[in-house]
Amino acid sequence: MKEEIKRYVVEHLSFLPDELIVVIVSAMPILELRGGIPLAYTFGYDFWTAFALSVLGNLLPIIPLLILFRPLSNIMMRFAWYKRFYSWLYERTLRNSKNVERFGALGLILFTAVPLPTTGAYSACVAAALFNIRFHYAFLAIAFGVVIAGLGVGFAIYSIF
Repeated sequence: MKEEIKRYVVEHLSFLPDELIVVIVSAMPILELRGGIPLAYTFGYDFWTAFALSVLGNLLPIIPLLILFRPLSNIMMRFAWYKRFYSWLYERTLRNSKNVERFGALGLILFTAVPLPTTGAYSACVAAALFNIRFHYAFLAIAFGVVIAGLGVGFAIYSIF
């Protein structure tokens, strides 16, 4: 599924510069920098350029998500379909974020840094909102986790090929 999404995005954004495509792919949920760094590699970028573009893209949605998730959720709770979605998201986040619950902002670093499905900046922002982690702690922890994940994914991609 990730490959299909990446291919679709690249095909439909081909009028943009390659650098911007990498940033956009890295800012997307599910793909994040795990999709951006391999894409940058296929475009022929060196490790540090791929890393910088992908980390930038992955960091872009963090501030709006941290600021807006809780207030928008409160507004949307009046709709039954959103309550079901929120309950599903809450349960999923709880299952995958035991370290966040236990260690707070430090747990967010681990949660974000491990490049596995359902972890990453988007999920970490939701976890930060659900566990009421203060904005500046959450932002710094998630950003640091993104950098660690970027280094890990980058080293894996660039050392394999």
